[in-house]
Amino acid sequence: MYESFYGLTGKPFQLNPDPSFYFGSRGHKRAFAYLEYGLYQSEGFIIITGEIGAGKTTIVRSLQEQLDPAKVVAAQIVSTQLDADDMLRAVGVAFGLPVRNVDKAVLLASLEAFLCQLATEKKRALLIVDEAQNLTNRAVEELRMLSNFQLGDQALLQSFLVGQPELREMMQSPSMQQLRQRVIASYHLGPLDQAETQAYIEHRLKHVEWKDDPHFEPECFELIHRLTGGIPRRINTLCNRLLLAAFLSEKHVLQPDDVQAIALEINEELGHDLALQPVDAAEGGISSITELASTPRTETRMWHMHFEKIEERIDRLERTVGAAVDLLHRLLHPEKAATKPGTPSGH
Repeated sequence: MYESFYGLTGKPFQLNPDPSFYFGSRGHKRAFAYLEYGLYQSEGFIIITGEIGAGKTTIVRSLQEQLDPAKVVAAQIVSTQLDADDMLRAVGVAFGLPVRNVDKAVLLASLEAFLCQLATEKKRALLIVDEAQNLTNRAVEELRMLSNFQLGDQALLQSFLVGQPELREMMQSPSMQQLRQRVIASYHLGPLDQAETQAYIEHRLKHVEWKDDPHFEPECFELIHRLTGGIPRRINTLCNRLLLAAFLSEKHVLQPDDVQAIALEINEELGHDLALQPVDAAEGGISSITELASTPRTETRMWHMHFEKIEERIDRLERTVGAAVDLLHRLLHPEKAATKPGTPSGH
């Protein structure tokens, strides 16, 4: 709605991961470098963790776009608490293999044969497991066993495990000792700092040909960073609503009060009990960005909690629906799946 009003060529703050909007913060560049290093090693596991909405999926998709399909066959699955047998079948589906009415022994043999065939064609197989914190120990053990497949001294399968911070905790458990020995590198993707938050917002706006309309007063960026904690998806949610409200009010200059009003509005939609209270300077509320910087931010912490609840729901819905639709398509059309090895399954 607001795109044409401000002369933008697209939606700058969509929630769905889009590699074309990739922003190289210090953390994102390092995470990307770890993935590239992992590809160079051609074996073992690379682990990337981060909060919901930190940009993990965007980084992975950006890397996938740069892969040469003539050299690397990449498959992606989304873990929705898969157990051992389900994991093997999900891997088979992701690589386009028939998995219906096939027992485990046959499935393992089919996977090994497929990986060996790729190796003879001078291709490498890459498996990307998203939401890996949901894997059971038995499912992780199956992944580790798959990493044992070799042709001579060449590893046949490399895996990237991508997930929320719980994945880091899971990796520290005694049961993960053997897998830890296969980890080439791991990296935790943190939030953007204040300067990066401003650069991120301006980067996305410029990607859709923003000409400083609407204009953001400098204090807006500091407030947005405080309210979102520097998490990209939270920034997108807040800024999208901010531009919509500005369009409806026909504003061309955005003030900190506009940002805070939208934050309160979003919180109120989440329920009265946990919503932020309206700002009122006469009652000791926060009326300026200066006061915000020097006032204990119980409200800001509550804001983070609300965002996390929304993000968890969106994340589960997007990934579960995407994976289910893709799996259904492959089951209904196995002949098409068999001709497209490496097609990602899920988001």
